Amino acid sequence: MTDEPWAGLAARRHVPLRRLAAPGPDEAALERIFVAAAQAPDHGLLLPWRFILIPQERRPDLGRVFAQALVWRDAGADDAAQAAAHDKAFHAPCLLAAVLADDPAAPPIPVAEKLVSLGCAIQNMLLAAQALHFGSGLASGAAMDAPGMRRLLRLAPHEQAICFIGFGTGIAAKAPRVRPAPARFVSVLGHT
Repeated sequence: MTDEPWAGLAARRHVPLRRLAAPGPDEAALERIFVAAAQAPDHGLLLPWRFILIPQERRPDLGRVFAQALVWRDAGADDAAQAAAHDKAFHAPCLLAAVLADDPAAPPIPVAEKLVSLGCAIQNMLLAAQALHFGSGLASGAAMDAPGMRRLLRLAPHEQAICFIGFGTGIAAKAPRVRPAPARFVSVLGHT
């Protein structure tokens, strides 16, 4: 095995959505990113997640939802704060919403396993974007649970918006952060 996959893993960086510019992935590249998502582990083969592409023509609708969600959380939010919330919808040339599905009619797989599956799908997408030379980042927050967001994304009662995923060309890259050494997060189960 060559070092190339390892170099790709080590090179992957979170890019804040506001620092993702055009060009983003075209249709063929986005298809490859989605194929990578499909490789995620999925206990029970439930496909407990989906992704919603937010096209440019729907960004104003998303911006209104972000501004409304801010007012929903903070009735005292001023015009500048609402405008800043609205403008978040226009970050990243390619924007997706990641949705967790916990269908009560499906076989009884714990929701934690479904969330792990979604996390693996997202990580596969981020790594595929990196391999295709695109920057990527995640954004979440209280707006994900706002009633307006549920309506905009047309979520079923058993679905939950988890985060937004952005793809594009990274601008103004920050220095890589120091990653933890494996000894900080790996232990060996000992004898009693």
